[in-house]
Amino acid sequence: MAKDPIRVDIISDVVCPWCIVGYRQLMQASKDTGIPVETYWHPFELNPDMVPEGENLRDHIMRKYGSSAEQSKSARDHLASVGKDLDFEFHWTEDSRIYNTFAAHQLLHWASESGQAQALKLALFDAYFTQGRDVSAPDVLIEVAAAIGLNAEEAKVVLQDQRYADTVRQKEQFWTSRGVSSVPTMVFDAKQATSGAQGVDTFARLLQLMASS
Repeated sequence: MAKDPIRVDIISDVVCPWCIVGYRQLMQASKDTGIPVETYWHPFELNPDMVPEGENLRDHIMRKYGSSAEQSKSARDHLASVGKDLDFEFHWTEDSRIYNTFAAHQLLHWASESGQAQALKLALFDAYFTQGRDVSAPDVLIEVAAAIGLNAEEAKVVLQDQRYADTVRQKEQFWTSRGVSSVPTMVFDAKQATSGAQGVDTFARLLQLMASS
């Protein structure tokens, strides 16, 4: 059994549904095995060139992956079912949109300086996937930050002066330069990496392997 928590670096995006699914699976695996983990979140933008107003999610999926409207709906229904099993609600509508998340990642970096990155990340997942909010909008980001106890005025200034823009870009480039091209990518104790939501059983086996090494 691991004496100390296993460090898990998670490269992810706020608008990536499999990122919250993978995280929930990892947490369930940790609970099932009794092996503690300590997670650290890192930025990745699925849509760095997204227009400011975002794009209809169904249209985006159809355009990006060449899928039909029926395939897009089927994928969302499957995600909703997977989320339900992990006690997370995906609330899709015909008007659901996908956004650029560069501002969100800047706020997350700021939150990390006070140990609040995970709380903010999970709150943003909920705001986007469950509440259907625009997580590229400064007022939404500030409100979500304030709701977990962060200072709203400081959050506003961070977004306005973009003091962490270069840092976030550097972090994104760090991971892409190391071959990360899809999310979630999880790195366990800087030794073992996985891509995608692997499932509770797979994560459990991996944690047991890491704990015994």
